[in-house]
Amino acid sequence: MPRAATLRRTTAKKQEKPQSSGAVALDEAREFGLLDGERTEHVSFRAPKALLDAARRESGAESLTELGLMALAILAQPDPFKKFVKENYGALGPDHTLDI
Repeated sequence: MPRAATLRRTTAKKQEKPQSSGAVALDEAREFGLLDGERTEHVSFRAPKALLDAARRESGAESLTELGLMALAILAQPDPFKKFVKENYGALGPDHTLDI
């Protein structure tokens, strides 16, 4: 393969920006049907501009609605650590000691 073609392919891969955690959460919420239906609720609150700007920059959200949906989608996800602790509570046994 010619070097120029290799460079173009490498450059194209570098330009692909990975999805933010908010975008991934929004996709998962969509897959679970949480964004389906015509009925919506109105949400309104005040937030510091610096916080909004940072959240928009990090998430890539193009509107406040998209940013809010991303935030709600993240909060709606189950906590895997909580599930793990519930499933494994008491699994070490009474004779186990932790080295602290």
